[in-house]
Amino acid sequence: MFVCGDSEHPSAAFLHLFLSLSQAMCQNLGDLHVTGPLKDMNFSVPEGGAVRFIYQFTSEPPAMSFRATGEKDGIIDIVPKTGVLYLNGSLDWETKAVHRLQVESLDEEGNTVKGPYAVTIYVEDINDNPPEFDQTKYTGVVRQNSRPGKPFMYVHATDRDDPTTLHAQLVYSILHHFPNPYSEMLFQINNVTGAISPSRTGSYYLDPQKQDTFTLVVTVKDMAGTTTNAFTSSTDVIITVKESLWKAPSTIHIQENSTQAHPVNISQVHSNEQDVIYDIFEKEKLPRLPFSIDQSGVIYVTEPLDREEEDTYNFFVVTKDNKGELVDKPLKIHVVVEDINDSPPVCQQALTVIEVQENEGSNIGTILATDRDEEDTLNSRLQFKIESQVPNVPASNLFLIQQDTGILQLTGHSLNKRIAPNYSLKVLVTDAVFQTICDVQIHVIDINDQIPIFEKSDYHNVTVAEDLPVGTVILEIQATDGDEPGTGSSYIIYQMKEGDPKNTFIIETDSETNRGFVRIHKALDFETVPVYNLVINATNPEPLVAGVQYNSSSLTLFKVFVTDVDEPPVFHETIYKQEVSEDIPVNTLVMTVEAYDPEGDTVRYSLEGDVRKWLRIDSTTGQVYTASTLDREQKATYTVNVVASELTQKSKATLILQLLDVNDNPPQLGMDYTLFFCHPLSGGERALIQATDADEQHYYSTFTFSVADDTNTRSSWEISKVNATHAYLSPKHANFEEKVYNIPVIINDNGKPPLEGKVNLEVTFMNNQTGEKSCFIEVERQHFWPTAGQAIGLLIGILLIIGMSIFLI
Repeated sequence: MFVCGDSEHPSAAFLHLFLSLSQAMCQNLGDLHVTGPLKDMNFSVPEGGAVRFIYQFTSEPPAMSFRATGEKDGIIDIVPKTGVLYLNGSLDWETKAVHRLQVESLDEEGNTVKGPYAVTIYVEDINDNPPEFDQTKYTGVVRQNSRPGKPFMYVHATDRDDPTTLHAQLVYSILHHFPNPYSEMLFQINNVTGAISPSRTGSYYLDPQKQDTFTLVVTVKDMAGTTTNAFTSSTDVIITVKESLWKAPSTIHIQENSTQAHPVNISQVHSNEQDVIYDIFEKEKLPRLPFSIDQSGVIYVTEPLDREEEDTYNFFVVTKDNKGELVDKPLKIHVVVEDINDSPPVCQQALTVIEVQENEGSNIGTILATDRDEEDTLNSRLQFKIESQVPNVPASNLFLIQQDTGILQLTGHSLNKRIAPNYSLKVLVTDAVFQTICDVQIHVIDINDQIPIFEKSDYHNVTVAEDLPVGTVILEIQATDGDEPGTGSSYIIYQMKEGDPKNTFIIETDSETNRGFVRIHKALDFETVPVYNLVINATNPEPLVAGVQYNSSSLTLFKVFVTDVDEPPVFHETIYKQEVSEDIPVNTLVMTVEAYDPEGDTVRYSLEGDVRKWLRIDSTTGQVYTASTLDREQKATYTVNVVASELTQKSKATLILQLLDVNDNPPQLGMDYTLFFCHPLSGGERALIQATDADEQHYYSTFTFSVADDTNTRSSWEISKVNATHAYLSPKHANFEEKVYNIPVIINDNGKPPLEGKVNLEVTFMNNQTGEKSCFIEVERQHFWPTAGQAIGLLIGILLIIGMSIFLI
């Protein structure tokens, strides 16, 4: 067996090796499982390092020494005498990842006693190789306006370390690029694949006219870039920016209704990339899109276009790869359909009717027509001309139409309804190619030269009760007008000229008969206005002609007498609310309610629903007082009705009293507790108790618990608080007899001022003879376990003892 400090070796070189091994081994004697009998074994050893102890094989007689053979490679060997397997040099994972040896034990004559056994040493890789790019410098070309994220070149690096570990996991990044005219990088790199593409900023700003060459400093890190100790390599990437081939054509103009054979080539686009698939899409989703594109980028119109159906088209051309992914940014194609004169004028109305008063001035109306051809062009310019007038009396040229506006005028003659009440015109409307006839009918209407005349100048009076419903008709009136029936000159509007400043009444007119109906518009009130002296006038919506004025014939008188109706008293408010403290003295004034009687009768007050007899009311003044002590804990919101009465009528209002809490209830226990402890006590017993309070929460949100201030109680019992409402009662010693103890407990709330409650807890000590813990009702026991620190201390102590004793020989 190997012994620390053994010096029986034949040579100085071997002595030096042995001393190194001895030191290495003795330094590792504290490790677990470093020695054991000869058997098949596997070891994992990090590469690098110097002389190292791996394992010590133990032997049993007649074995006296050990021998190792196999893939030692001049680095791995065994000390024959002691069985120490060791390294005398550095392992290299990149050179050899696994060493397979055979170890056997020998007797004094060199014969095999046990073995050979397979010993396999797996070399663990360490990060000892930096990543290397496969080129010292890269070059690439990118087109202006290339799609962001679309790779245009790749860089690649390798690492000789174990590819299954972080040591060979590489991450790419761009350290700088020169020049950098913007605050954001113009290029980006996929940190896993090394793919370089334009960034979103670069896709927008790259322009060979401004800068056609960029130098990128690209770095690669191993260890997945997760540590500052990772190895880093860098390379230069020279990028040339070229002008984009992918450009939208200028606006395409196509004349409508083309007679060419379709499809017709109208433009072409070119992608920056080879072997792309061209396609068209639109945002507006028209019923059909009359355009197509072939795989050379040629855009076609597939059918004749109609400007009146659609005057412009906007669609997009895209390029895709064979996976359906976009290659270039979509190009917007704008097509304008050019107009030809292919639409005739259209009359806006099949028949245009114009009313003209007998004395009307020059302009009497406008003939409206439209043309679907392009607006503000000669194709849609319309001109007007009167083709015929029927009848031709009193002249054939009574009307004139402005050629370019369609405004119809009288030539100077006034129309006379008695000569001709109607005229029919045919108006010719033309554009540069087409013409249309529009029919016009002119009605000559009477002028308003007659005023309305009432059938009565005085409708005398009517008597109505003040409670008559709104909308009731109280009078019908009639005036007549000599102008043409059914026109604005003869229609009559009735209005209250005097005597109704608040619009209490309204008058509606029957359009067929011009009869007027006087209705109640707002509620009547005898106490406010008992009599209305009304003056009603009658007018027309059309203005009177010059020289004619309304006079007294268009006025009539009417008087309304309002009779009184006995009404109930009226409260100033329907609901009276008041907050008062529950401890206010009896006979305290709470509030005053007020009501009045519309007829002026005396009002008396009383209460209804005062079931607790807490209130009284002064029957004359309406003042409400407390009649007895209030108690919020009985009723927090107290509602009663106030009755206002006069001789025959009465009405009610609601009185709501909100009682504010005061601290007037001492705390007490939440239930009747009966506590039992097993006798004798074994330690850790405690009983949970709860306190409650009838007052509002802000008075008892926190309770204070204590035992009575007497020597015997304080020496035997203690109370510890659990939370705001609970506490534990615990015995302070085990010297109790089998009997009943009364424990006085004091509970304080946190009111201002606080209230104190004193309760007696009955605790029974009883012998547990059943073994079923029946005496353990409502009592807890505390369990004691070592803390985390204690547990760790015990564990360390045990491990130290084991470590000191394993290898002491």
